[in-house]
Amino acid sequence: MTLDRLRPAVSGALAPSVGLAKRLGMTPNAVSVVAFAMAILGGGLFAAAPRREMPLLYLAGAVAVALNGWLDVVDGELARDLGTGGPAGDLLDHVLDRYADIVVVVGLAAGIERYGPGLAADRLALVIVGGAAAAFVTRSFGPLGLVGWLLVFFAVVGHFTALQRFYYAYRAL
Repeated sequence: MTLDRLRPAVSGALAPSVGLAKRLGMTPNAVSVVAFAMAILGGGLFAAAPRREMPLLYLAGAVAVALNGWLDVVDGELARDLGTGGPAGDLLDHVLDRYADIVVVVGLAAGIERYGPGLAADRLALVIVGGAAAAFVTRSFGPLGLVGWLLVFFAVVGHFTALQRFYYAYRAL
């Protein structure tokens, strides 16, 4: 996919994380599950931030989502390193990626009680930036606010991403 072209540039940066996963005896599927757990944590922190009036929970959520994204890259690199990659692991990775996106976005939506756009959405990189920005940005962005507009954006582009991932994962089977 698109990010595959960047693999040579980041493989050196991944080496310490891949090495740690190997020393811990983790399989690529186990790394995928831990990545998904980070997404759940991020979504929960995003949901709690406005209710608890603790904007730094947005930053903590953004860090958890960033770890989810990092581990999502590590699992594939670990599979290649161990020579254990295959269609079943790739499918698990893609399914958990989609659910991770959903959990994170629903967490954002739950935090501001705007479920419509949140339930129709996904994507990771902007969640990291948006979550971190929400911790520090205090000005209003209209009736939806910063997080609300982020959810609207996800609703527009999220479906394309999900269909593209499904297509490539299905084709790999």
